[in-house]
Amino acid sequence: MEALKVWSLSARPFSRLFRSSSPFSSGKRLYSAFVVHCSTTTSGAGSTTRNRRSSSSASNTSDREAIRAIRLKKVEELRNKGLEPYAYKWEKTHTAIQLQDIYRNLGNGEESNGEDDHVSIAGRIVARRAFGKLAFLTLRDDSGTIQLYCEKERLLNDQFEQLKTLVDIGDILGACGSMKRTEKGELSVVVDSFAILTKSLLPLPDKYHGLTDVDKRYRQRYVDMIANPEVADVFRKRAKIVSEIRKTVESLGFVEVETPVLQGAAGGAEARPFVTYHNSLGRDLYLRIATELHLKRMLVGGFEKVYEIGRIFRNEGISTRHNPEFTTIEMYEAYSDYESMMDMAEEIVTQCALAVQGKLTIDYQGVDICLERPWRRETMHNLVKEATGIDFSELKNDLEVAKDVVVRTLESELDSKDKFAIEACPSLGRLLNEVFEIVVEPKLLQPTFVLDYPIEISPLAKPHRRHAGLTERFELFICGRELANAFSELTDPMDQRTRLEEQVRQHNQKRTEAVLGADCSEEEGNKNEDYSYEVTLDDDFLTALEYGMPPASGMGLGIDRLVMLLTNSASIRDVIAFPVLKIQQ
Repeated sequence: MEALKVWSLSARPFSRLFRSSSPFSSGKRLYSAFVVHCSTTTSGAGSTTRNRRSSSSASNTSDREAIRAIRLKKVEELRNKGLEPYAYKWEKTHTAIQLQDIYRNLGNGEESNGEDDHVSIAGRIVARRAFGKLAFLTLRDDSGTIQLYCEKERLLNDQFEQLKTLVDIGDILGACGSMKRTEKGELSVVVDSFAILTKSLLPLPDKYHGLTDVDKRYRQRYVDMIANPEVADVFRKRAKIVSEIRKTVESLGFVEVETPVLQGAAGGAEARPFVTYHNSLGRDLYLRIATELHLKRMLVGGFEKVYEIGRIFRNEGISTRHNPEFTTIEMYEAYSDYESMMDMAEEIVTQCALAVQGKLTIDYQGVDICLERPWRRETMHNLVKEATGIDFSELKNDLEVAKDVVVRTLESELDSKDKFAIEACPSLGRLLNEVFEIVVEPKLLQPTFVLDYPIEISPLAKPHRRHAGLTERFELFICGRELANAFSELTDPMDQRTRLEEQVRQHNQKRTEAVLGADCSEEEGNKNEDYSYEVTLDDDFLTALEYGMPPASGMGLGIDRLVMLLTNSASIRDVIAFPVLKIQQ
């Protein structure tokens, strides 16, 4: 019978699949599982293994299709026996981890088969061994793994033969039986009946051609999670982090609200939006690039503490830190300033760290990060002076002199792209920010609040109450990455209108230059590509401000980057279950 195969089993762990590509493999032990190779004869198993090591992708596809054809025949055979290979439901009594806990004191060789010890469990088969009239299967559910101990004498009718011939690795099984710990100490369900709940048609990756391609891991995340349980653990931790954020802010009186994803004007940030068209309304709409302006409308309407956890969409580049859709929490508190949001950021991050790590000193990519409060708070001016020796407060308003000082001082640290960016700065405030981003930002490994940003790059922030040309704004950096951005919010409607109109004017001027593209260098052309989209003024937001918004502070915090930090993930794609990828060729 074609379906009857002899299984060649490798005892090497599944973790080998990801050793070269997964950020989770470093310093962590991955779940060990047997890898199955099909062969029509016992002697051919080794040959099949050797052939797999050197086979081409075309051969892999051929093998995969051959296995699929065999499994489709097994589906047909099950139905011919009156068995449905795609069940409607299964009554579970326990999870794997519950059984491991309940029977943790069961001694080696002991069996517990009282009336209360009859259990029912379900999950995916990830390993199997067969020895004559005895078979061992490893079943994995959402909580962990447990062994199925299958004896021919205990199974009714021809179920043992069905187990040997019709059950494959990857199938989802339901099993009933009593509990036993084997002589070797493995807790097991002694199976007296089982059912195939879902027949898997495609084989799980083997250790030679598995998900060694990082792109394929992201593209077929479902297989990635089956083959590597640690990947699924990241998303469980992500869920815990989001839950902890909600719990923290709501304990302080914040109310969760929902604001539009489709907006008539993309505001609240400077970023290229995704544009769509509404047929019934006959108009363009934009996927939101921030939740800020609608949340501020809620403050105008009378709410004093609001927040939203939601997806943000920006039609920009993809990198290890950037995905076109990402998740943030934005929150706004009336009658407070940006000092309050520093305390809030510390509270959120430390509570999340304790929830998923149980401690406040964590490892991120080989660097020890201390999250103990309070965190460092320093102005952008002082950090730049500390790192470069340049005191921007002494440069007055002479932009050309300032550029010359910067280029001469940092000559050895600047590449051609950096020099072009510095020369392109239209104001002293933008030059200060450019130097900060080039020199200081990558070095901010420990949690640091960077305070008092230039007004030119902070159109929604309140002017600093003591320092002209600056705003009451901070950004939080950890591991050289921005994690949060916050202001004392601008509430003066006339000042806000002037700043936003100037922002639109500058953008449209650069857009015109980009379209004309006259005598642009290659670098300049690339720079101007960012301005090829249209920016419009959100007049309704300005109207809302004219009704009066109370003094307030607000903050946006990147949840994806927080999850990266707390799960030691190198790429944002590792913490987004289904990231945006290039079209597969």
